[in-house]
Amino acid sequence: MGYVAVKGGTNAIKASIEQLQYNRIKGGQLLEVQTILHAMKALVDQVMSESSLYAPELAALAIKQAEGSMEEAVFILRAHRSTLPRLHYTETVETSQMRVSRRISASFKDIPGGQILGATTDYTHRLLDPELQTETHEDILEKITKYQQTQPESENARTYPKVVDYLREQGLFPTYQHDNSAPFDITKQSLTFPAPRSARLQTLTRGQTGAVTSLGYASLRGYGQVHPTVGEVRVGQVPLTIAHPHYADDPYYIGEVEVTEVESFVPTTSGDTLDFEIGYGLCYGQNETKAIAMSILDQCLDHPEAPFPTHDEEFVLLHIDSVEASGFISHLKLPHYVTFQSKLDRAREVRKEQEQS
Repeated sequence: MGYVAVKGGTNAIKASIEQLQYNRIKGGQLLEVQTILHAMKALVDQVMSESSLYAPELAALAIKQAEGSMEEAVFILRAHRSTLPRLHYTETVETSQMRVSRRISASFKDIPGGQILGATTDYTHRLLDPELQTETHEDILEKITKYQQTQPESENARTYPKVVDYLREQGLFPTYQHDNSAPFDITKQSLTFPAPRSARLQTLTRGQTGAVTSLGYASLRGYGQVHPTVGEVRVGQVPLTIAHPHYADDPYYIGEVEVTEVESFVPTTSGDTLDFEIGYGLCYGQNETKAIAMSILDQCLDHPEAPFPTHDEEFVLLHIDSVEASGFISHLKLPHYVTFQSKLDRAREVRKEQEQS
């Protein structure tokens, strides 16, 4: 009897997977991985950020396999990451060396080096563009050529000073010693509480974009006590190096990754003195909303406040992970026949006792 049930279940599961694969292709349209990679950058960036793996092409492949489901794509890419060997750790990344493609400040109009709008949807009207329905490959090539012809070589991305460094020179922000202790690695160690700041930042940066944004928004609406001013949002490429096996001062350059970095200024009072602290956010790709929300939550968690859920470390860090959250919610679809049957039996007994009394 048990064997029959298992065999029947196996066939049903096989049929379910076949139908899933059919649903992906039944429209007869082939979606190239390269198309996702180059035409859906925001989606690729989010999947890489939530997967803790900078691999644009693999993220695009995961999106195709998951039929556009973010949670499934992140699950797939994290599973792949867990199979990869950890060959090297990069040296500490200096974001002051970022080749900046976008840089804005909400605190100062005139910042050293100037504001760079770069590529953003902030100034678009968010109206549907019907011309995209009939866009052809020739149209794309013509637009590419026209754009490239108008871009001077001197406008290529370059490094810029940080806004906070400018304020430090004026004595408005404190200067801290570099903390060169080894960071807590959340991909190898289970999160424990109280969590060190390195663990908090890692958890926030791979948190689900919607969840991190939602909790950051909650803080602004009064479910927290942090309402910062964005000092600087910068997007660009940061160089990565690994230590030379023999010459400590001559590291190997191994490439670069695109990141979004946010430094938010949070006013604090100490007696009659008004000071500022920095909320920090950094994530893969261009994902400014998440990085800003991350900087808010970084400050919230640095100042535990009992009445506010967004200042509660366990509440925030244990509920923003997409794989953990979707996995626990999805487990409700699995058979709970025995436990639910026992609840039904208990309900029947209670009703029977009430009818007899």
